[in-house]
Amino acid sequence: MAFGSDPSPGDEFAPLADINVTPFIDVMLVLLIIFMVTAPLLTAGMKVELPQARSSQPLEPVQPVVVTVGPDGRLQVGDRDVARDGLVGLVRETLGGGADRHIQVRGDAKADFGAIVSVLDLLASNGLTRIALVTQRPTAPAATR
Repeated sequence: MAFGSDPSPGDEFAPLADINVTPFIDVMLVLLIIFMVTAPLLTAGMKVELPQARSSQPLEPVQPVVVTVGPDGRLQVGDRDVARDGLVGLVRETLGGGADRHIQVRGDAKADFGAIVSVLDLLASNGLTRIALVTQRPTAPAATR
């Protein structure tokens, strides 16, 4: 029934301006059930048995280029010290033609965060975008403060 005053005696067959949401709710519940059933099937994937070949060779592990930022802001590529303005050139030289190689940036925990971010920015702004930050898992659980 509509909100408002009671209908006058001659308006018994006048159209009501109410929206019946029951069919809408029914459709939404059916769609919810369908998505709940199909979602686990989409994430599980399909198990396949891969074919075997005697001539197959394992992929060679590709060593990443490691850029180290010391606690005093000093930079190294591998074992070689490098100045900030020569960093990109040395990294490109070390990468060679290996487009599939990554650059790992290792920053000392005591190093200035700005120094590490500036190295990341310098590399990324020169087109070297396959960059990863190296961290270490703690050996013991961290004490809560």
